[in-house]
Amino acid sequence: MAGKRAVIKQSLPEVIANDLRERILSGEMAEGEIIRQEALAEEYDVSRMPVREALKRLNAEGLVQWTNNRGGSVTKHSLGQIGEIFDLRTLIEVDLFRRAIPKMTKADFERSEKLLEEMETSYAEDDVGKWGSLNYAYHSALYRAAGRELTTELLDRINLQSDRYVRLHLSVMKQREPAKEEHRELLRLAKQGLVDEACEILAQHIGRTKDQLLEMVMAKRALEVN
Repeated sequence: MAGKRAVIKQSLPEVIANDLRERILSGEMAEGEIIRQEALAEEYDVSRMPVREALKRLNAEGLVQWTNNRGGSVTKHSLGQIGEIFDLRTLIEVDLFRRAIPKMTKADFERSEKLLEEMETSYAEDDVGKWGSLNYAYHSALYRAAGRELTTELLDRINLQSDRYVRLHLSVMKQREPAKEEHRELLRLAKQGLVDEACEILAQHIGRTKDQLLEMVMAKRALEVN
């Protein structure tokens, strides 16, 4: 007789939080958009309580700004804050990559290669929903061998803030080919054990995304004002 199969059980607030998170990261719910608890409860056909709990979780993650008495909105970062998010990514990811490369095994390279292929497929299929999660999964695979759990937990939180901007950058600015080439180069250099060269490409990769994204967001917000 077959063994028991594990089933992931989710509470109602968790299901709603997961759906709202994806709507925010995908841009379906825009930055600054007002969040009305009553409207969401009606939309999900639930009471206000699970919606309120879901919003509390997203508030803790920094994706929404929410207070029980005054409602809330989707977090809108200033240009300075967006820049800071990517500066933090550079500091943390370059350090992790530098520590990881000398320790990377065949299994690490194979895992990274598989994720890279999945990411390239999502580019070809124009599957925006997968870009953010696969992009982070690939970068995480490159740093996994560093074995820095606390640093990785911090990066997880920062990534949650950068995810929607990464998706926006790739979808609006059509930066898929340069991103694909840089991702390939990171893995190639890691396989060769070229630590300094790999870290330099990584810093340039994140920095280029930051600069182009800030320019795009600045122009977008200027048009919204006018």
